[in-house]
Amino acid sequence: MASSMRSLFSDHGRYVESFRRFLNNSTEHQCIQEFMDKQLPGIIASIGDIKSEIKILSIGGGAGEIDLQILSKVQAQYPGVCINNEVVEPSAEQITKYKELVAKTSNLENIKFAWHKETSSEYQNRMMEKEELQKWDFIHMIQMLYYVDDIPATLKFFHSLLASHAKILITLVSGASGWDKLWKKYGSRLPRDDLCQYVTSSDLTQMLDKLGIKYECYDLLSTMDITDCFIDGNENGDLLWDFLTETCHFNATAPPDLKVEIMKDLQEPEFSVKKEGKVLFNNSLSFIVVQG
Repeated sequence: MASSMRSLFSDHGRYVESFRRFLNNSTEHQCIQEFMDKQLPGIIASIGDIKSEIKILSIGGGAGEIDLQILSKVQAQYPGVCINNEVVEPSAEQITKYKELVAKTSNLENIKFAWHKETSSEYQNRMMEKEELQKWDFIHMIQMLYYVDDIPATLKFFHSLLASHAKILITLVSGASGWDKLWKKYGSRLPRDDLCQYVTSSDLTQMLDKLGIKYECYDLLSTMDITDCFIDGNENGDLLWDFLTETCHFNATAPPDLKVEIMKDLQEPEFSVKKEGKVLFNNSLSFIVVQG
């Protein structure tokens, strides 16, 4: 019965493992790396002009791998300039990993790090209590707006923190991705969880338009190999199913008709491409650059 389905977020260990399988089976990180290499240098080209210190705010910085990529691009653009990098991250486990990564990474001498174990809304509330808001030269929110209650209010708040020439970089799944189709068609039949929202770049750009905030949007193709999802009893496939549906043990607990429907759809061209015997789900990402 459907009632036995529960959110993946209710089992932290299984969520972490399913996310790891997603990264291993997708080009997500390669896609982000490509954007950082090809587009980011142009985007940050003026954020630190005539500034003695560049202030960077990472919202949902996770374990820091992408943050350090961003910081290396800023260092290359502004050699020798001091960088103040503050991280807002609710997971103590991720902050520990981030600190370990910083400890073993060279060439970070001109960067000051500070970590705040809190959500973006907790950070926002804490800042609002201060008489003067700290301004930032670059704010980034990589794959984290799904976990925010009020996205327009969050966008408006962080936009108000931008210094002159400053920018915000937001990464979300693209409105042209398979995720958009999956959520729209099946979201109401999957276990909902207050911790996560179905939001794509199409939703985000509509919000920014309503707020009258200027932005540029870059779409990059990314795929996720879901071939194992169609092999009965495959452990990797089971975990990928969990990630796709945000449901704990989806394969074992989903109503059979729902499973059959999703399985059929996932092989359709608007969700995935078939290539060399593999089924590659459209995991395309959007990189939205908000102007100050």
